Amino acid sequence: MENEPLIDEPLKRELSPLYQAPDRHYHKLAHIEAMLALAKDYRASLHDPEAVEAAIWFHDAIYDSRAKDNEARSAALAEEKLAGRTDAERLGRIAAMIVATATHELPSLQRLGNEHFIRDAALFLDMDLSILGAAPEAFDAYEQAVRREYGWVEEPMWRAGRGAVLKTFLSRPHLYHTEEFRQRFEPQARRNMARSIAALAA
Repeated sequence: MENEPLIDEPLKRELSPLYQAPDRHYHKLAHIEAMLALAKDYRASLHDPEAVEAAIWFHDAIYDSRAKDNEARSAALAEEKLAGRTDAERLGRIAAMIVATATHELPSLQRLGNEHFIRDAALFLDMDLSILGAAPEAFDAYEQAVRREYGWVEEPMWRAGRGAVLKTFLSRPHLYHTEEFRQRFEPQARRNMARSIAALAA
């Protein structure tokens, strides 16, 4: 149980088609690959890099822009598919990381034990939002891709809703939980989001 990897090639082959669905324009394999590359960059900072890799692979496995429970369903899928590959406590931590992507707030320390886990969860959540601090053209492509995923939402509703989401993030004292990501991405992320909010309001 402990020797086999949490995420092996057959499991990647099983999950990959979910990320290739035609209604996905941002939440697809390229997003997973970008996060895996960041996990590799920060591997030395991760307490349980394999658990973080598993959370990355599963966190958007279920993605329906009309649904409100994607994160909970993705976490449940992770628990189902990873059962027998690791212990229940570690599975619980992976599921908690996935569920946390709903709000991008850290899971409660009381509920899940130790500061090592919180550190991993912080880095994982920051990796997921790294696109906000990308170069302007990459950020704009991301915004357009998310808009296409919500193609069913009428334009006035989209502008109001997306603007509200971005303003909520921008009002936080920090967008990123870790010092590394704050230094690397935060200034650019704030510029990108402010620009996007202005464009949505125009």
